[in-house]
Amino acid sequence: MFGNIGFSELLLIGLIALILFGPHKLPELGRSLGRMVREFKQGARDLLSDDEPARPERKDVTPPAPRPVSQTVEVQTAGAAPQQSQVAGARPADPRRLPD
Repeated sequence: MFGNIGFSELLLIGLIALILFGPHKLPELGRSLGRMVREFKQGARDLLSDDEPARPERKDVTPPAPRPVSQTVEVQTAGAAPQQSQVAGARPADPRRLPD
């Protein structure tokens, strides 16, 4: 239908539009025409797609499980020096660390 419109015909249509609407109203009309075409394309794309709108994937916000705390238990017998006993899964005591 509009396949054989040349540059001179487009120039004539633009000149007539400039005379009819004026230089102030013409950019506003172009913007509204562009929005209308964009909304029409989006609506047609929505109608043609059979997919449901994809839900955004939910992020896991739960904090990670706490690691077992390494503890050193001091066992003191009557009259003897304190002894250190390791709790299962605990790391050995660091000699550079001050006692609690």
